[in-house]
Amino acid sequence: MIQVKRGDFPEGCSDMLDETDRRILRTLQADGRITNQALADACHISPAACFDRVKRLRSKGYIVGTMAVLDPGLLDRALLIFVEVVLDRTTGEMFEEFAAAVRRHPEIMECHMVAGGFDYLIKARVKDMAAYRAFLGDTLVTLPGVRETRTYAVLEEVKSTMALPV
Repeated sequence: MIQVKRGDFPEGCSDMLDETDRRILRTLQADGRITNQALADACHISPAACFDRVKRLRSKGYIVGTMAVLDPGLLDRALLIFVEVVLDRTTGEMFEEFAAAVRRHPEIMECHMVAGGFDYLIKARVKDMAAYRAFLGDTLVTLPGVRETRTYAVLEEVKSTMALPV
């Protein structure tokens, strides 16, 4: 039988979150700059307990970073593009080359290897359609192994979040 001290994870059981931990995670997702005192108040625990829980959640990998969310339109990145990429061959070496090349391009915000009718789904942000045309010709089609691309320009962002349901 594993004994659990209130507020601690037993060794090897990192997936045990109580409601207070979940409340902390939800609150931090909504406002990553919240002070420890305000977070403690929102979660109905003492500041010391809150600090310890956040520290533990970080050390266990539940919290992997904190960042500011920027307005892409104000930074000349208003156009959101999704691109399906088909590689000319699907080998481990080609996957590694493609992934390494993608990581070097800051316009590419996300890249996911997928199962289905294409190999990768890329999410990119550029200034406008002219900038996308340049990005397509100068970057996307020059990535290692690219045989074919299909582009989808986003007309309206209906929902965009990084918050996970906790």
